Amino acid sequence: MNIKKLFEWGGVAAGIVLIAFGVTALAMGISGRSTVKSNLAAEQIYFGDAATDPTVPKQYSKQLVDTGAEARAFAKMMRVHTLEATQGLTYAQMGRFTAKPDAPAKFTDGQGGTNDKAYALTDPKTGPVSNAGRNTWVTETALTTALNAAYMAERIALFGVVVGIALLLSGIGFLILALGGAVRRVPWAKPEAASSFLPVAGRTTA
Repeated sequence: MNIKKLFEWGGVAAGIVLIAFGVTALAMGISGRSTVKSNLAAEQIYFGDAATDPTVPKQYSKQLVDTGAEARAFAKMMRVHTLEATQGLTYAQMGRFTAKPDAPAKFTDGQGGTNDKAYALTDPKTGPVSNAGRNTWVTETALTTALNAAYMAERIALFGVVVGIALLLSGIGFLILALGGAVRRVPWAKPEAASSFLPVAGRTTA
């Protein structure tokens, strides 16, 4: 087998491999997007009414959350609601324990929480009482993490679709070039052929 045939068959093989990878990536990407959509829809999460809740994006008012973009928007909305419920304090800013009513302000978080056991309400059986307000953030973090993960999964699936299309087109291009005889048209010059282009002494060209 000469070198031209080797390149031709190599091009065909590369084209087939790229097409196979492209089809696989495309199928996985489409399947991933479908899985995200169906799993989100199964949770039956709906946006509120934008007319009564300014934190609801108008384009998603009263809609079912079933796409990554909607999941991300809902997660952002939940954070706003949680900050409202905790008077602007994040989980890390809230005291671990419920503060005594007479606890000095400098030992509290300003919203009834404290990190100092000396100023915390105590239960005779369990000790210092935990700050129940922090549970709001625990719930919010768990739910928004899941929603943001759905958004990320959809983006990754979309990237897989794009990569699949690119590989598919590249593979088709390789096959067209190889089967179309692109290698045969390359001027593989032989030594004797190349010598015909050398100038001959005593001869001039018009």
